[in-house]
Amino acid sequence: MASAQRGVWTGTQLRRLLAERAGLELSAASVSALFTKQPSQVKLSTLTALCTALDCTPGDLLVLGPTAPVAAPALPETGVQSAATPSAPAPAQTRSLPPL
Repeated sequence: MASAQRGVWTGTQLRRLLAERAGLELSAASVSALFTKQPSQVKLSTLTALCTALDCTPGDLLVLGPTAPVAAPALPETGVQSAATPSAPAPAQTRSLPPL
């Protein structure tokens, strides 16, 4: 990890660096989670603060590994429909935008 390469071995040290160099106050639990777990998500502001505090780039912190294949959605069974019962449109697979 980039922190170990820079002599940062404890969450307390990282927490102090984040506050001093990047102005980010993270809880002890949040810093501990960064050290002991592989987070599933990280805010961009936190990533920026980590890079600032550790004097590194995101590429130094992020490790790309093999990704799990994404399962294709199940297709509905095809059958003969009568003309009297039109099929309903498929639900949209995209997110809606907030109103303007």
